[in-house]
Amino acid sequence: MSVYVGEFIGTILLVLLGDGVCCNTSLEKSGFKGGGVVHILIGWGMAVMVPAFAMSNFTGCPSAFNPAVTIGIAIRSGDWSTVPGQIVAQMLGGFVGAAILICLYGDHIRATANDDVVRGCFCTGPSIPNTVLNFLSEFVATFVLVFTLALIPAGADRVVWVLVYGVIVACGASFGGLTGYAMNAARDSAPRLAYQLLAPSFGKKNANWGYGWIPLVAPICGGVVASLLYNVLAAAQMFG
Repeated sequence: MSVYVGEFIGTILLVLLGDGVCCNTSLEKSGFKGGGVVHILIGWGMAVMVPAFAMSNFTGCPSAFNPAVTIGIAIRSGDWSTVPGQIVAQMLGGFVGAAILICLYGDHIRATANDDVVRGCFCTGPSIPNTVLNFLSEFVATFVLVFTLALIPAGADRVVWVLVYGVIVACGASFGGLTGYAMNAARDSAPRLAYQLLAPSFGKKNANWGYGWIPLVAPICGGVVASLLYNVLAAAQMFG
């Protein structure tokens, strides 16, 4: 049970800290409005690293807060027993985290009066809509995330959190301008639903599910391919 509680709480923290950065730098009347992409990259890196560090001690097993990472771990380990429950916990945590932010930033959301800006605080979207390239962007970004995390040596406990931070910031710096580098359905699809159901509407609210399937499906595909490649290389004894 602790693994599910850990994934639920950890994903709440991830969305609070990550989407909170977007709210803080994008919504009107925020004291940090206009903080820019560097602020967001630093904040999102910390949003992933802090829960991963904290909740790993709580669950006693690798924490993911991301269906793509959870499925990747299962492919590499062969243990699928907790995967469905973890994914449910992650999606519920993403929804609850976004709901809390909608409450906290309620006045700022109403002051913004631009549904597109508000939606962008909770979920991603392409800078140039192109289904194939948008899918490929999320696929490649998540491939890099999952493959790199898989390569971190098991004995690197003291540096693993710095490496996690580095991977997230690097992916954002390299791919964030394309689709917002969701790489995680629990931080995109679940908050997108929370936005649709709970955020104030100014008459044109659109969760953009026509694009929203991409950050739901593409990261999982990228994570699967990354883990299969890892297994192939490991079977060939390519790792020291």
